[in-house]
Amino acid sequence: MLRLFYLLFILTTTRAIFLFSNYDSFNGLRLSDWFYGVWFDLVTICLLFLPFVLVSFIPFIWQKNKLIRFFQAVFFHVPLLLMIALNLLDTEYFSFTQKRSTVDLFAIMGAGNDIFQLLGSFLRDFWFVILIFVFLLFINFKIYRKTSAFHFKKPIRGTWKQNALIFAVGLPLLVITGRGGLKIHKPLSPIDATLYTEPQNTAFVLNSAFTILKSYGKTGVEEHTFFTDKQLIKLYNPIRKSHPQNIFKTKPNVLIIMLESFGNEWVGKFNGGNSYTPFLDSMLEKSWTFEYGISNGKKSIEAVPSIVSSLPTWMDNPYISSPYSSNTVRSLANIFNDNGYYTGFYHGATNGSMRFNSFAKQVGFQEYVGRFEYNNDKHFDKTWGILDEYFNPWTVKELSKNKKPFFATLFTLSSHHPYFVPEKWRKVVKNGPNPICKSISYGDLSLRKLFEQAKKEKWFENTIFVFVADHTSSTRDPLYSMRSQCYQIPIAFYTPGKQIPPKFEKAIFQQADIMPTILDLANIETDFYSFGNSYFSDNPREALSYLEGTYYYFYDKYMLEYSQNKGQKLVDFTKKTLTLIDLSVEKKELKRKMEKRLRAILQTYNRDLIQNRTSIKDNN
Repeated sequence: MLRLFYLLFILTTTRAIFLFSNYDSFNGLRLSDWFYGVWFDLVTICLLFLPFVLVSFIPFIWQKNKLIRFFQAVFFHVPLLLMIALNLLDTEYFSFTQKRSTVDLFAIMGAGNDIFQLLGSFLRDFWFVILIFVFLLFINFKIYRKTSAFHFKKPIRGTWKQNALIFAVGLPLLVITGRGGLKIHKPLSPIDATLYTEPQNTAFVLNSAFTILKSYGKTGVEEHTFFTDKQLIKLYNPIRKSHPQNIFKTKPNVLIIMLESFGNEWVGKFNGGNSYTPFLDSMLEKSWTFEYGISNGKKSIEAVPSIVSSLPTWMDNPYISSPYSSNTVRSLANIFNDNGYYTGFYHGATNGSMRFNSFAKQVGFQEYVGRFEYNNDKHFDKTWGILDEYFNPWTVKELSKNKKPFFATLFTLSSHHPYFVPEKWRKVVKNGPNPICKSISYGDLSLRKLFEQAKKEKWFENTIFVFVADHTSSTRDPLYSMRSQCYQIPIAFYTPGKQIPPKFEKAIFQQADIMPTILDLANIETDFYSFGNSYFSDNPREALSYLEGTYYYFYDKYMLEYSQNKGQKLVDFTKKTLTLIDLSVEKKELKRKMEKRLRAILQTYNRDLIQNRTSIKDNN
């Protein structure tokens, strides 16, 4: 019992450390949230340490056996060390993902050699987490020795009857607690945290060992039956038909520039002028820019399928590393290939990073160009890949060598942790309250170099440039940690020849909308499969993101928080305030309408992933 109480103390300690490191990410925490967190900790202990307890139930007369005591120690120390490590890892990793880690963490770690390249910078930047881990490790072994039955002068051995009674009472109690209680029809799950606290604060109530344990073997999606097939096809149909806009006289080139971590928090156009991106701001003034650009996820690995294939990740495991990654998918690359374009995916990271090279090949890109193709490690940042200031203009020159027209994507990388800025620029870039500020400033400087080179190329005037961030970054500002703000990113279309007039569009536009809108702008006439809507279609302006068991559905100026198969709260996401009023009663009919639309989207999405119907061919 002393050891089990010690485990609870350790989990409580790591939760306190987690809160201290990420306090700005939570809003309106209550004392009850802490106690609910203790409840999830108890459930975790009962699940992870069941083998330890069972071995400890062995009658005292056998406890002197060295083999029994060895297994007892293994069943205690191994899960405890993993539990501490995972909770401390999320102390820092949470700031990037805004959720407790699940098994997708290991899938991402296994995607290329990123983890080995980043290891040095993580050790350097997060050394204090390692010190805490070592300290808790020391305390752990000391407490274990002190709580040995043989450490006490007068150990309580108990009779056979007493041992049997303890076993008969203790084991069922352990199992019941591990399930989460008697009243629930299914064992407690991470999504159940939304029953006890606001979705904004579920990560505080949960612990990382629990979320990883519960997500193991459950990386897929569950098929819903909200509607019959006949009802569903009327409510939501991912099969789209393009609407060519005929604004170009000849086939235009298309270059999508995915900007690493360029959230609205750092872009002056969206945050009241406190800008770390003066060049991007100047380009947005010349572009068709959306006031409410929405990312469909919180990770780079989630952004790419959303942008090039209109296939977001609305589940715990990123699509690229999910069980559905081998599904048949047609992307912009496939479609442009069919229309005589050169297609290329440019990313300065080490080849294999996030498995982008594999995904690019799978969805039809003729060429993947990364660090190895650049072939000059003098410009390697020693962590991720080739520095943006070199890779950006080099990409432009490479595009000039290929046939026209072209469709290409360029994914920048220098504004990623560890936020490296070359020494020659450190006095030039703008610093701010967050370590990422200087690298955002450097990324903006590198973007300028891209356009300085592009203006020299013959194809420049006949090109559609798309600016889109992959996701928002870690933040210390409580406002930008709120679910209503943490998905808002710059999305804009720029044409040097002014085929698309500059405009600041007060509308929702999600990453998944880029694919269908580009097809219309590029005059491509085709049918295609998409979870996004072209701006030129009759479909509603909407967006959907998912995080830690909750869906966030944006429509008009409202955001619906949806979990447990029902809408929980309806708020006005356009209001930049820490206190958002729940409009569920006032806007009852709107909430019902949004719930219905969202359920249709989710039923279609889950069904098509499971049945491999994520293309037109598979839906015929």
